[in-house]
Amino acid sequence: MTSSEQNNRPSKGMNPNTVMRAIFGIIMIIVYVGMGVLLLINYFNWSADWAWTRYVIGPVLIVYGLYRAWRQYKGIDSPY
Repeated sequence: MTSSEQNNRPSKGMNPNTVMRAIFGIIMIIVYVGMGVLLLINYFNWSADWAWTRYVIGPVLIVYGLYRAWRQYKGIDSPY
């Protein structure tokens, strides 16, 4: 096998771009779920006028974080 044929074969290790996408995806999952939980427990001390916003946006962020986690686990986000 020539050296050019060896270079065209896919490597057995992970591509650094794939690793960075996985790390970024995990961080974003933590951010979405974490922000949703913080909104639900009123960590930011929003006034009662904004309570409806917390009760709408909090669960939406949690559900979206779980959806991203499912996509990450299944490999749907992977470009390869």
